[in-house]
Amino acid sequence: MPPLLQTILAVPLRGLTWLGGQGTRAVAAVVFIAAAVPPLGTLLRPYVTEAIFVLLCISFMRVDLAALYSHLRRPALVATATALTTIGVPLIVGLIVHATGLAARSPGLSLALMLQGMASPMMASPALAALMGLDATLVLVTLVTSTALVPFTASLFASLFLDGMLSISPPALGLKLLGILAASLLAATVIRWVFGAAAIERHKRPIDGFNIVILLIFAAAIMGDVASDLVAQPVFTIGIAALAFAIYFTLLAVTTLLFRRIGYERALALGLMVSQRNLGLMLAATAGALPPTTWLYFAMTQFPIHLAPYMLMPIARRLTARANTSGAAATGSTASSG
Repeated sequence: MPPLLQTILAVPLRGLTWLGGQGTRAVAAVVFIAAAVPPLGTLLRPYVTEAIFVLLCISFMRVDLAALYSHLRRPALVATATALTTIGVPLIVGLIVHATGLAARSPGLSLALMLQGMASPMMASPALAALMGLDATLVLVTLVTSTALVPFTASLFASLFLDGMLSISPPALGLKLLGILAASLLAATVIRWVFGAAAIERHKRPIDGFNIVILLIFAAAIMGDVASDLVAQPVFTIGIAALAFAIYFTLLAVTTLLFRRIGYERALALGLMVSQRNLGLMLAATAGALPPTTWLYFAMTQFPIHLAPYMLMPIARRLTARANTSGAAATGSTASSG
């Protein structure tokens, strides 16, 4: 690389490296910056699909293939977690929405809840799990299997529960999801082939920083109207925010309890993944043609998504320390008996 180009790139590279080192603090800051600067959202809203595509590429290019194959050789846990997030969550949400008659009372909110339930986990989930010191590999493997299935499961549940509420047909939704995922996987594969896995690992911090920048673009794009909504209808907006937090932490708690037998540290990692739904993928697939209430709910979900990893860090550290202590004790006991 020419010396002049190296000099030009050095400053932004250092900035991205610093940002990538901020961890969950930077992830939490993203949501407040996005909410505090509404014009940024207006400017960036046309680029939601592009931001999601880049986030998908970053996640796919960082897949640890050896770890992926290792977990897939023991598929029971991965299959159970995949079934929960791709079938269990949307089925339960759909039945609750149907039983309560929410679709008739608030079509925009019911559509938001169904799209949230149908979505695959966020592609950033393994990175967030790693930042918290949790089992990122298990999250990554389950994420890959869930994402591979979501074009088909989303189409199925859209047919069962949405009944013409979307601007596109359920088969078209599935095809668009498949196209977005396939294109991002192809782009990530080309990047890995050109630069190599070793170079990607060496530049982990600046890539983390770039990932946070793209998260800011996405968050700002869908949160541009939050401030005006809060002023115009404060009680409704706060209620939507409370619902977003309640659903997030319910999914987190239920998943953690369901998988507690594998250890609370790994169960919390799965809970984090299940609660972090990739609403951006649904926005990209529907081209953003959604009612205002759906947009508002999606915007409110960004608060628990970005704040929870920071809030849960003390718990994650205690669970990780306990798991490491138990593992060391078991190793010592084995060595003594030997």
